[in-house]
Order: sequence, then structure tokens, then C-alpha cells
Amino acid sequence: MAIITISREMGSAGIPIAHKAADKLGYTLVDGDAIRKVAANYGLSVEALENADEKPPAFVETVDSQTEANFHRIQLIILEYALKGNVIIYGRGGQDLLKGINSVLRVRIIAPFDERVERWAEREWLDPDLARVLVRKSDQQRAGFIKYYFDRDWNDPLAYDLIINTLNLSEETAVKLICDAIKDRNLTERKDHCKKNLKDLIIRKKIETELFARGTICGLHQYHFHVAAKDGEVTLEGYLHSREDLKTVLDVIASIDGIKSVTNNLELRQYQSNPREH
Repeated sequence: MAIITISREMGSAGIPIAHKAADKLGYTLVDGDAIRKVAANYGLSVEALENADEKPPAFVETVDSQTEANFHRIQLIILEYALKGNVIIYGRGGQDLLKGINSVLRVRIIAPFDERVERWAEREWLDPDLARVLVRKSDQQRAGFIKYYFDRDWNDPLAYDLIINTLNLSEETAVKLICDAIKDRNLTERKDHCKKNLKDLIIRKKIETELFARGTICGLHQYHFHVAAKDGEVTLEGYLHSREDLKTVLDVIASIDGIKSVTNNLELRQYQSNPREH
């Protein structure tokens, strides 16, 4: 079950490289088109997908709560594609979503900023000044997306196994590098073990997705509520504020297939009012 993730900068030739690598390897390309094809099966409308796909938060609570629920749906789509194996996951924070899955080849496609601006202007028939604004905005948006959802610097080289600068390297060379790298023994020997880890990751994501969808837990990323899964055994840590929330969490877990057992270490903590208000 080979998995490749490709992170790219706008104008770096990431799009054609991903398509050519998928064609050469015979892999499924998990990009925006692939996600749109199945989005309705996960409760995602076209508008909801557009608003959540690779977007940082708007910092408006009612907007961000729904956007985060939809983002978790997108993540679940990606994970279930990944479980099938032989896929290239294009963007969407795939390298971070699959953190801990050691059989994944993490690729980043880059090029100097001015070169990317020139390429984008030529490709889209744009005024160079407008292209410069769009490329800079894209960089900021994607960096913000990775920082908010995964708390990582988008440009950190240690998050990738292979970084390809397309200033001087052709698309064909980039594709060959990717196709050769995915055959590395260090990746192929880990496939079976990592498939088990991926199944556990899907279980955790199903729980989180359903809780966000119900509006019960609106801040899993705020570290007061944790879901872990290993070999189908789920462990809950942290705290909730009501028995109703606890019941909802346990009901959600009971509705998900593949869970062997649940260890509930959650505490119930009542909201404390501010003494200055009295």
C-alpha cells in the first residue's frame, strides 16, 4: 500500500509532476477532483468543500466551527483513499495528516518566488503584478493552513523526505526521482505495520468527524479532549463539561465499526464562573 504525499508551492510545477507521477506509477491521484467525486458521500456540499479545502480559519466562531467539521470530513476522505494504497495525495496537509505512518514518501516541490510568479503569469495569461499577488497570497494561505491545523512551519525541510527544486530540474526528472524513491526498501518493508496504524487513524478521525458534525466538541485541537486508537482499542483522555457531552461521545463511539474496546479516562469538570462577576 504505497502512499506518496506531495506538498507544492504555486507555480512550482507541482500539478503536472503529480499527474505524471500518478500516470507512470499507475497510482490514484487524490486531488481536488478526486475529493469532489466522493464529497457528497461524506456530507460535504460543493460550497462546504470549497470553504474548508486548504483554508486557514476566518477567526469567526460560528464560521470556523462548521469549517473545522468539514475539514475533518475532508481528512477522512483522504485517509480512506490512503488505506486502499497506491495513491498520491496532493496537498491538503497529507504529510502531516499521515504523521506516524512511516511507509509514506513525503515530497515537496519548490521553486524561487520570482520564477513561480513568471510561470503562473504565463500559464494563466495574467498580468505579472497580479500573478505576484496571487502567488504570495497562496503561499500565505497554505502556510497558515498548515500552521493552524498541524502547528508546523510549512517550509520546515525535516517534514519531507524529498524536496525538489524545479528551477533547473525538469518535470521528467522530478517524476523519476519520485518513482525511484517510493521503491526504497525502508518504505516498502514498513507497509504491513503501517496499514494497521492507518486503520487506527481512520477510527480516530471518524470519532472526531462525527463529534464535530454534532457540534458537541468544538475544540479537539485545544488539547482538553483526546482520542487515541491502537489495534482497534480506543482510549479517551482529558475532560468534558457535562454528562450529556459524555453520553454523546460514548454513543458516537458505539456507532463506529471496527472498535474492539473503549477505555474512558475522561473527567467531568463544571464550568467555573468568574468571581469578579459576583
